[in-house]
This record gives sequence, C-alpha cells and structure tokens, in this order.
Amino acid sequence: MVVENRQAADYFPVIWLLIACGAIGPILFIVVFVIEGATRPGYSAWRNFVSDLSESSLGWIQIASFLVCGALVFCFAFGLRRVFRSGRGATWGPLLLGAFGLSLIVAGIFVTDPSLGYYPLGSPAGAQTLHGTIHGTAAPVVFGLLTAATFVFASCFAHDPMWRGWGAYSLVTGVVCVLTFIACLATAVLDEHGVLPNSPTGLLERIAIIVGWGWIALLAIRLLRQMRPSPGAKA
Repeated sequence: MVVENRQAADYFPVIWLLIACGAIGPILFIVVFVIEGATRPGYSAWRNFVSDLSESSLGWIQIASFLVCGALVFCFAFGLRRVFRSGRGATWGPLLLGAFGLSLIVAGIFVTDPSLGYYPLGSPAGAQTLHGTIHGTAAPVVFGLLTAATFVFASCFAHDPMWRGWGAYSLVTGVVCVLTFIACLATAVLDEHGVLPNSPTGLLERIAIIVGWGWIALLAIRLLRQMRPSPGAKA
C-alpha cells in the first residue's frame, strides 16, 4: 500500500490536519479516562468499565470524550482514504476506522446503565434502559471494528517494505485487543454472579483500549512523519 505524499497539492494542509486527528483523538481519550479513573470518588479503575465514568454528575466528561474521540477518528479515516489511494486495504481500512469512530459517537450519545450496582455508589443492580442497551450493543461493535481494521492493515503492511514491522505490530494489536475485551466481558459476568468478586474487568478493558487506541495514534504519527517535507523540497 503506497502512501501518496502530494505535498504540492492544494489539499495537503487539510489532509495533514485530518491525519493529525488520528493522533489527537485516541491519546486524548486515554488521558481522560486514566485521570478520571484515578480521581473519581467511588470509582474503581480495577473493577469498573471505562463507560461507567459516563455516570454521576461528572459523567459529561467521559461522554464528551467519547464524542470528541469518535469525531476525530472519523475525520482521520477521511485523511487515510486520501493518503492511501490504492493498494491492499486502501478502501476497507479507512471504512472500518470510520465506522469505529461513528460507533464511539453512538456510545457517547447513549449512556451506559449503572454497571452491576458498583458505580455510582448506591445504583440499583440490574437496572436496564433503552439507551443503556444501545450502549452495551455498541461496545462489541467498537472493538470488533477496530480489530478488523488492524487485521486489514496487517495484511497491507506485511507486503510493503516501507512499513517493515507494522504488519506484525498490527496483527498483535488486533489479537491482544479482541482477547482482552472478551476476557473483560467474561470477568464481568463472573463478578456479577459472585464467582469472581472484585474481578479485574476494568483493568482488562483498559489494556484493550490502550493497545487498540494507541495503535491508531501511532499509525497517525507515523503518517505525519512521512508527510513532512524533505529538507530540499520547495515550499
């Protein structure tokens, strides 16, 4: 898959900004939930889902994080389509990441229900609403789309000498992302039924997010470096 670096084109500044969105959105999302998880009263980063931060009077912070990250990744997908104009995955890679961004927006609009009665403190266990059901459905879609995108790009980069090592990195990212997300769902069910109290559900989900979202950010940063004008290039 060839990067079409058209630095003299009129659209270059716009494309550069779109690619930069792919670095800003995921990193901002990770920073927000790490700080929120460490400082929110009554919240356990070990046990609670990241989505649970959307609850309580401070929930608007995490909701905004979903919306902003989703919008920025969606913009990044447009930039990718302009950069990868041909070759393996030039269509499906950006499409999957664009759908991933839209799914994050859906997850932000439709707030999760209180998780297993853990947070916020005193929340009724088992309460289920329509918006919570939509959010719960969006979660596996989000991770499924991201995993599919990493596998598509793994296939692309494996045949491109300019992206040496990125094929394996993308493949490992997808495997780790999907396995840790499935594991966090399993531990949540076990915790809910009292089989594994105080399970590391939150920790496992955070690993999946940091690995997956981090891959998007590093891909964007790599592209931004490739798009820098060479020292001898004309302005």
